[in-house]
Amino acid sequence: MTTQTAIQPDGPDQHRRIGHVFMWALIICFICINLFPFLWVLVTSFKPVGEIYGAETAFRVIAINPTINNYLTVVNKGILHSVFNSLIVSGITTLYVVMVASMSAYIIARIHFRGKTALMSLILGISMFPQMIIVGPIFNMFYQFRLLNSYWVTLAYSTITLPLAVWIMVAHFKQIPISVEEAARIDGCSQWQSLWKVIFPMAAPGVFTTAIMTFISAWNEYLLTLTLNAEKDFQTVPVAINTLRTQFSILWGEITAATILVVIPTLAIVLLFQKQIVSGITSGAVKE
Repeated sequence: MTTQTAIQPDGPDQHRRIGHVFMWALIICFICINLFPFLWVLVTSFKPVGEIYGAETAFRVIAINPTINNYLTVVNKGILHSVFNSLIVSGITTLYVVMVASMSAYIIARIHFRGKTALMSLILGISMFPQMIIVGPIFNMFYQFRLLNSYWVTLAYSTITLPLAVWIMVAHFKQIPISVEEAARIDGCSQWQSLWKVIFPMAAPGVFTTAIMTFISAWNEYLLTLTLNAEKDFQTVPVAINTLRTQFSILWGEITAATILVVIPTLAIVLLFQKQIVSGITSGAVKE
């Protein structure tokens, strides 16, 4: 009885340690599974064409004859100009979507009116529309106003970025106590001044989250740009990568090299603002 009593307290601790080891093993496996495609793209981008195919060389992690010719080729084909176009289009889209979403979300969160629930449901429903349905009317509108092959494609990007931005901003505006706005009114601020000088800075985590998610969505958009900007001078990176093929083959070496170059800007943005992203996501998760 004495021996059993001495050993018994170690039982729960041992099970807890086994559970921790199992949990960390699952996390490591999950991370490896998610990172493997990116690692393989990076490895393939340094392989010559002859080593990308074949049973002996295709599965090698380190190339026998590593080369940077794939990067030089895609640079000569104008991938950096496409990156520049994507930066312009995504940046402009982020600026005006954040502004419009902030004002819209402020009105929805602060003003009580009939049909608010129906309006939010409509906004959510619009975000679920397949792009293939709306791309036709958008193309006709751009054709009538002579906006094809231009940076005005940012206006079309609102169909895929604005609904989600409004939803995120509404959640964050609701977390700000209305007493703060009332105090600003007592100090002499108008409704617009209280929005831009008091409420908007307090909702900075939500603004950062909305801006970064909007930027990434605009950066990865493919169908609208392909349809509205057929000329090469206005193509963004998803469309430019899709053109890296011939009539009978796909240029995997060039595609992987272009993918690495394209991922760098978005990865840098996420790493620079990761604290704001996490803060913005978690601050609207709990109702106080």
